[in-house]
Amino acid sequence: MPILPSAIAPDSYPDGNGSGVTDLKFLPKMHHNASPEIFRRARELRLRLTPAEALLWERIRSNRLNNLHFRRQHPVSKYILDFYCHQYSFGIELDGEIHYQSDQKARDLARQEDLEALGIHILRFKNHFVMQETEEVLRLILMDIEGLKKM
Repeated sequence: MPILPSAIAPDSYPDGNGSGVTDLKFLPKMHHNASPEIFRRARELRLRLTPAEALLWERIRSNRLNNLHFRRQHPVSKYILDFYCHQYSFGIELDGEIHYQSDQKARDLARQEDLEALGIHILRFKNHFVMQETEEVLRLILMDIEGLKKM
């Protein structure tokens, strides 16, 4: 994947595959005008996945889960989703220990409300659940997506 400059011109935001996009109508739906800084941070996060993220990514990458295409560390607005399926505007967030703190819970709720206002459905899992119950996590992801298909 080519290295992208830290300051990306508005007409050449990355499209998630490392190439540039010159058609801005593509950006608002896929990335909801994420800033170049958010893209840079997402690239950094892809290089250091948590063990739970790495485990789940191995199971859902390359259309391995019912031929669904997921992206990891996907920029959306001012946020970075752990995993994102554009076809269903579906995001997956994995929560580590810090997410148990009350102030972080409030930030997570505000973040979720912002993402849902953009039309993105969010499903959250605790890291330890992903590590111990991976098959159940995959089943719940598929159930949620089935529900979205019916909407």
